[in-house]
Amino acid sequence: MQSQPTDVRERMIVALDFSTKKEVEQCLQRLDGRVRYVKVGMELAYAEGPAIVHFLKEKGLKVFLDLKVHDIPNTAKGAMRSLARHGVDMVNVHAAGGTQMMAAAREGLEQGTPAGAARPLLIAVTMLTSTGKTTMNQELAIPGNVEDVVVHYTMMTKQAGLDGVVASPLEVPVIKQAAGSSFLTVTPGIRPLGSDKGDQTRITTPEKAFQLGSDYLVIGRAITGAPDPAEAWEKIVQEAEAARI
Repeated sequence: MQSQPTDVRERMIVALDFSTKKEVEQCLQRLDGRVRYVKVGMELAYAEGPAIVHFLKEKGLKVFLDLKVHDIPNTAKGAMRSLARHGVDMVNVHAAGGTQMMAAAREGLEQGTPAGAARPLLIAVTMLTSTGKTTMNQELAIPGNVEDVVVHYTMMTKQAGLDGVVASPLEVPVIKQAAGSSFLTVTPGIRPLGSDKGDQTRITTPEKAFQLGSDYLVIGRAITGAPDPAEAWEKIVQEAEAARI
C-alpha cells in the first residue's frame, strides 16, 4: 500500500475539466509550473484520447485518469490492462460494480503495467459528491445514510485489494476508522472559503479536508476557473498548509 507524500503540493490534484488540449496548455501556462498532479476526466479523455495523457506525462506531471470504470468483471479487467500501458499514476472504478469487478480490474492493471514500472494506484468511487441522501434513497433506491453506504463500499474496495477510495472529505474519518489509516482517500468536493459550491453537496475547505485526514484533494473550478489560477493555487496551498499536516 502506497502512503501519501508529505508535501501538500504533491497531494493536491488539479482537475483539468476541459475539452481540448489547447485549453489545457493555456491553463498550465497560467499555473506556471506550480502544479504537480492533474486529473483527466471523461470530457478531456474522450475528446483527446490517450495522447493527452502522454502530453501531460512529458511535462513531468502525475496523472489521475478519472474514467470511473463500471462494467462486467472481464470488461473492467481488459479496460485496466489497456489503461496501464499509458503510464498513468492513478485510475479508478465504481465500487458499485462489486468486489469481483474491482478485483478483476486490479488484476488487469497488474497485467498491463510495463515491466519495471510501478502499478498505478487503483481506487474506487464510493458515492459521487453530487449525491445527497435524498437522491441516494429515492432515485438510486439505496436505503440508509450516505455515510453508512460509503463505509460499506469502502470495505468492499479493501476486500478487493484496491489502494483506496474516492469519497467526500466529510466521510474520511469513518473510512479511516473502518479500513485503517493507510487506506488512501482521494477527495473531491473541495471549495476554498468564499467560493461557489457548484453542483456538489458534500464539500469542505482544503484546510478542513486535510484536518479530516484526506490523503489527496481534487480541486477543479476553484483553480482553473479563477481569474488568476496561479494566485488561486497559492492561496489554497496556504490554506492547506495551515492544517499543519
